[in-house]
Amino acid sequence: MKIKIIAVGKLKEKYLKQGIAEYQKRLGAYCKFEMIEVADEKAPETLSDAEMTLVKQKEGERILAKVGEQDYVYALVIKGDEITSESFSESIEKMSIQGKSNFTFIIGGSLGLSEEVLHRSNRQISFGRMTYPHQLMRLILFEQIYRCFRIMKNEPYHK
Repeated sequence: MKIKIIAVGKLKEKYLKQGIAEYQKRLGAYCKFEMIEVADEKAPETLSDAEMTLVKQKEGERILAKVGEQDYVYALVIKGDEITSESFSESIEKMSIQGKSNFTFIIGGSLGLSEEVLHRSNRQISFGRMTYPHQLMRLILFEQIYRCFRIMKNEPYHK
């Protein structure tokens, strides 16, 4: 199985990099893993709706260029399906049984994801209605993917 995370922007905070590196190491026992960062668009605080759409489209083009044709794509969006760790694990396992082996997770920029990216996604998921910094969301996603495999393998960790 191959897991890919595509995220807009560069991760800068050392403590987040360390946390992600730890989960990448742990995930090595379960899957091949790839983290891809695509450039974000400079977006001043005040943008018109048309300018926001343009920013999301440009970031979306960069994201979609990294998505494989056979990838099963999860887009992380605030208004997506709220799922539990158990249902997340079940979803990955079910897709694996159905022959899917490439899973891609997309974390957009500060303005969200373009319509094109949302249309390409197979499923839109949410980690709750609260807003998290995009950098922190990467670490949360890594942890949940690790938890997903532990649940799938019936290994201790998830409580």
